[in-house]
Amino acid sequence: MPIDIKMPALSPTMEQGTLARWLVKEGDSVAAGDILAEIETDKATMEFEAVDEGTILSIAIPEGTEDVKVGTVIAVLGEEGEETSAPAAKASAKDAPAPAKDEPAAAEPEKKSEPEPKEEAPKAQQAKAAPKPAAAGERIVASPLARRIAEQKGIDLAGVAGSGPNGRIVKADIESLQPGKVAAAPKSEEAAQTTAAGVPDFGIPFEDIKLSGMRKTIARRLTESKQQVPHIYLTVDIRLDALLKLRGELNEALSARGVKLSVNDLLIKALGVALMQVPSCNVSFAGDVLRQYKRADVSVAVSIPGGLITPIITDASGKGLAQISTEMAELAARAKEGKLQPQEYQGGTASISNMGMMGIKQFDAVINPPQAMILAVGAGEKRPWVMEDGTLGVATVMTVTGSFDHRAIDGADGAQLMTALRELVEKPLGLVA
Repeated sequence: MPIDIKMPALSPTMEQGTLARWLVKEGDSVAAGDILAEIETDKATMEFEAVDEGTILSIAIPEGTEDVKVGTVIAVLGEEGEETSAPAAKASAKDAPAPAKDEPAAAEPEKKSEPEPKEEAPKAQQAKAAPKPAAAGERIVASPLARRIAEQKGIDLAGVAGSGPNGRIVKADIESLQPGKVAAAPKSEEAAQTTAAGVPDFGIPFEDIKLSGMRKTIARRLTESKQQVPHIYLTVDIRLDALLKLRGELNEALSARGVKLSVNDLLIKALGVALMQVPSCNVSFAGDVLRQYKRADVSVAVSIPGGLITPIITDASGKGLAQISTEMAELAARAKEGKLQPQEYQGGTASISNMGMMGIKQFDAVINPPQAMILAVGAGEKRPWVMEDGTLGVATVMTVTGSFDHRAIDGADGAQLMTALRELVEKPLGLVA
């Protein structure tokens, strides 16, 4: 009996995704565990495995199709030679892009089984599938990597013809372009007079850049956070000299193992320990209950092309500094390649965002619900400091600000957490005990 293969939900919040690439074709035999396709979500590209064995009888959704809803039939699996309800399977491909107006709406039934010659006028086909000018209201279909490279090179994707499925713009299309060969897509007079998102046109030269799925998600979640979560901010100055001294000694001892601790690695550990010392801050607000976590999982903000992602160091208080450093380096590298699995960036009980390496002295971070706090870390710098003996000296000091969900965490509890953090950083031997 044929089995419908449906668009999977690769994360608890996923509602739709892009079927980036098929790794099988009709007629292929597959076994449970074989990789069928690559699925792009707003955060990463993940592999989709077969759970049954059989033959791919039909593929309903072509690769390159965007916004395929979870649960949509994308292919049919069965036994070789088995009849499949092709019309039903194809009907569920309603999320696929509609044909352009100058293309036939449907082929004759007897012609469906005749494959079109792959070599016949490929450039003409690509031109039809390529994005239309903004005035036409059509989406630019491009892979995340192609968008990233185009953004870095300042290339307007509206003027690029894609060679991928359905005219999808891929990496090779961008890298093969010659400077000056891509012109901006023409805009009609009507389009030129319109405004985007209610922003008036003051006659200043501008370019409207289409938001990526990741940027849309970031915009939506941060807007919801500021609208729904009452933030309270608590700021402390922390002396770093003892931490920097300990870091130098540990790095010298760990050099033979190829481990090099960063200040951020030590701060991840410090926040994890502080959360366990002040459990009233290791919580989430859940309507009529307050969920208190028994483990401190610290989400770490990592900047990637086109947005931000937060890989998680699980059980940050229970892991050694070398392990935290190794895990963080590996997670950050895969985050920038878009290869994190959902469980590696979804969850966490609190977050840390460090902009000190960019020279930022102080900032207030936005809470990432359902978490109830995030730590914003500024740059360490030499400042005048009153020493323990009352004399004035110079110390290396950083400013950190905790953002707390005031529905879940009172100011006094937040202050306890910030105090615990400061003590751990200023007397860092507690981090290696």
